[in-house]
Order: sequence, then structure tokens, then C-alpha cells
Amino acid sequence: MQTIKTKQQVQNTVKSWKQAGKTVALVPTMGNLHDGHLKLVDYALQHADKVVVSIFVNPSQFGENEDIDNYPRTLDRDSSQLAERQADLLFAPEVAEIYAENSKFETRVTVPGLSDILCGEFRPGHFEGVTTVVAKLFNIVQPDVAVFGEKDFQQLFLIRKMVVDLDFPVKVMGVETTREVDGLAMSSRNSYLSETERKLAPVLHQTLQSVSGNLLDTVVNFREQEQYAAKIIENSGLLVEYVSIRRVTDLQQANTGDRELVILAAVKCGKARLIDNITINI
Repeated sequence: MQTIKTKQQVQNTVKSWKQAGKTVALVPTMGNLHDGHLKLVDYALQHADKVVVSIFVNPSQFGENEDIDNYPRTLDRDSSQLAERQADLLFAPEVAEIYAENSKFETRVTVPGLSDILCGEFRPGHFEGVTTVVAKLFNIVQPDVAVFGEKDFQQLFLIRKMVVDLDFPVKVMGVETTREVDGLAMSSRNSYLSETERKLAPVLHQTLQSVSGNLLDTVVNFREQEQYAAKIIENSGLLVEYVSIRRVTDLQQANTGDRELVILAAVKCGKARLIDNITINI
């Protein structure tokens, strides 16, 4: 596996692959890889001849007082895991390589009306940072396929919307959330959890499963189910940011008669911010 830190080297390598008739997949990450990330790499290997994994802790998607300085960085371990998985290229740029002359970097990519709801409401500017850096990675790597996890449903939705709206020639693929045995969605930020907090954290997924069961069993009021879920989670000791039942098709609030739904939630558990979702058809 090659490890490359510059845009030009990545572009030269990918160009040579494409001249040889190879297809290319990109798996964007911020590193501190876990089994969920590696599942994305496995999926990419099944859908392209060559796989590029990027590791970049993107400053533009962190807000004021967020955890960028403490975000776990484990590049050596990550590189070993990717080599074992037989990824072809690790792109691990420095911030200055992605945001050259940072003070003059003014262009942003945003999806109005979708970037500022749900997680975007609680993390202003976050999704603008995500879509901007993903657009840059797409332009640098020029992948045929890009693979993302479904744990961050809103992020995946926004990237798909951006790809359609801006005509990126990239097929975006989502991969099912990888979970611990007790249902907790795998996340790099789970490392922030204390032993006590780790025992509390699965309440999030368990509650979403309960709401999902309620929606499937009978006709219910969506807003009442959101309140029901928030109360259960809060009573467990977690701090609720939101629990929301939305339409899969446009991420707007679901109403009576809507059938393709996603139940999304974000909570604080100690220093960790946890997100999860379940999609259902009723």
C-alpha cells in the first residue's frame, strides 16, 4: 500500500490507474479506524479495482469549542490496518495541503435547507465543512465510487444531494452501520466514554428500536413518539439534543401518511456526542 501526502502525487497515481483501465473507489475518513471503517474499505474493494482511503481531520467541520484538538489520531495503527485490508493507497495530507493559504480560502460548498437542520442545528457550519472537504477530495482523487457509512444518515444524504446537484461523476454508496454486540454504533468518539458511560450509551439504539417497533405495530402520532423517546433517553442519564422522525426522501418532518421514514437522534454522553438512526417502511 502506498502512503501519499500530496494532492499531485495522488492525482498522478490515479491517472496511471485510469489509463490502465482501472476503476477507483474513495473511502473518506478522519482516521482512528475501527471495524466500521474497515467494513467500508471491504465494500470499496468489492466495487472497484483500486481503493484510496483518505485520513484527514478536517478543521472546517469542527465548530468552536468542539474536540478537534483532542480528536484521536492513530495514523500508524490505521496504516497497518489498511495495509492488512489490502487498500491500495492511503492519502494522509496535512491541513496546509488541503487548505493552502488558509486565510484566503473562501469558497464553500453548502446545501441550503438541509445543512442547518438536525445535527446542523446543533453544530453550525459543520455540514458546510463536510461537503466542502468531500467536494475537494472528489476533485483530487476523481473516484468512480465513494463509500460512506449510514450511521451519519444526514451526512450521506447531503453528499448524495451535492453529487446530483453539482454533477459529480461519482457513484455514492452507503454501507450499513457497524455495531457493538449491545447495539451501540461504532464511532471513533466512543473512546471518550468512561466505563459507566459506555454502559449507558446503548440506550440510544435501544430506544430507537422501541420507537421503530411502535411505528410498525400501530398508527401512532410521530411527535408523541419523539417525546416518548426523548424522555426514555433523558431518564437514562443521557442529554438529548434531538430525536426526530423524518421522511427518507427529503429529511423533512414526517406526517401522517408518510411511509418511508428514518428515526434520527443525537445525544451527549459525557464528553462524547453520539448519533444513530433507523430507517423503516410502515
